Amino acid sequence: MATPVPRLEPLSTRDLLSHSEHTGVVATVTQNNPGMTRDMAERVVDQALAFVATAACHPTARIAPSRVVDEGWHALILHTALYGGLCRRLGGFVHHFPERPDPQRYDPDVITRTTGLIERCGYRVDHELWGRPDAQAAAVAAECQHSPNCGPIEPSPQPQCLPSVDLTA
Repeated sequence: MATPVPRLEPLSTRDLLSHSEHTGVVATVTQNNPGMTRDMAERVVDQALAFVATAACHPTARIAPSRVVDEGWHALILHTALYGGLCRRLGGFVHHFPERPDPQRYDPDVITRTTGLIERCGYRVDHELWGRPDAQAAAVAAECQHSPNCGPIEPSPQPQCLPSVDLTA
């Protein structure tokens, strides 16, 4: 069996979306967060893409995004067709389970586990965006965070369509 060649460069999250798709998601982040620079919005979206790809790669891992990265995940989800296609390409739909931010519930081990798995999947981690929910690198609009208390972030199989029902009867 051949020995794998170590990867010299991290995978690019930009390969997960087309240029126009990426631009649209970044625009959503900047529109939802007045005062956020385009550069910061791009960083947020790139980390959200790395998180979603990691969640799909490790469907039973107890991982969660930081509050800032979650803002990028929200923007991805708002682009429903884009997000559905992304999840299909990654192998499973990654569901979102929001909780109100609570600094007392923050567990740095979850963030360490999450960022470690992102790196093991081959993506670069922008550590500045993975801080505590009450001390973030960028102010974000969403009042949401996640914890493994509600279970892992899980990809699920594609839902099956229900048979047609006659609603006029």
